[in-house]
Amino acid sequence: MSKYNLREKKETPALYRTAIKREVIDEICEQILRKMIVEKRYQDPLFNAQMLAQEIQTNVRYVSAAVSLRFQTNFPTLIAGYRLREAVALMTDKRTRHLTMAEISAEAGFANRQSFYSSFYKSYGKSPKQYQNEFFAKINTTKGRKNKNESINES
Repeated sequence: MSKYNLREKKETPALYRTAIKREVIDEICEQILRKMIVEKRYQDPLFNAQMLAQEIQTNVRYVSAAVSLRFQTNFPTLIAGYRLREAVALMTDKRTRHLTMAEISAEAGFANRQSFYSSFYKSYGKSPKQYQNEFFAKINTTKGRKNKNESINES
């Protein structure tokens, strides 16, 4: 260790995070949730922390601090989570099953199919199409068992 003169990294919280009042953090988080859940702003592929900060009339550091403190993640990861949940909802809905993965990724707010596939695989450990196929196969298997049990009970 002395050969390279390396020191252990000390974890020190950013001062601006500790300087922001709890009430301000709460208000920012409430506005973030409104933008994400009610307005579904994550569906805009260009939506980022800077746009959010402008919309809620604060600065990017406050948005980043609020996301970090309240959600224990960073803004890109938070928005990717909303997009992935939207994509899964679209993929597992019989009414939207006909959509291609490119259409689903666009509808969920991903900038391109490649970023969608990458984020999806990182979170779920399989491709979106594989996830969708397994989901509907499981449903069909469950329906098949239910139908068999009904016909046995009728006999």
